[in-house]
Amino acid sequence: MSATRYRRFLKLCEEWPRDDAKKARDLGTFLRQRVASAFREGENTQISDPEKCDQMYESLARINDNFYRQRFPRVRDTSFTGVTVEECKLLLSGNVQQTDEEKKGLWKTLMERFSKSPEEAPEKAPEK
Repeated sequence: MSATRYRRFLKLCEEWPRDDAKKARDLGTFLRQRVASAFREGENTQISDPEKCDQMYESLARINDNFYRQRFPRVRDTSFTGVTVEECKLLLSGNVQQTDEEKKGLWKTLMERFSKSPEEAPEKAPEK
């Protein structure tokens, strides 16, 4: 039975996308390492808790199949910061060529955006 579990995890590792931009922070790489360490003897590995192993596989398979993304769709692909998915990926990749605005840093930019009081906000032109 552990051979079947091992093959299922191997298939999941093959399907799981790998993001080379994240280097050592990629979930796909981490998953492959964990499967390799958990199944050191391959198909002959004895699993101490088969129920927990099956539950872990099912959870990872649901994430890989975008089960939760389809079940709970998002209205917008931004967060409270207003940063888009592409900007977030760029920031997390570590391969950012900084412009003057980006050199301030994300934290300072967010602090400026959320710390403006109504008095500091630019006044609107009077409507006619």
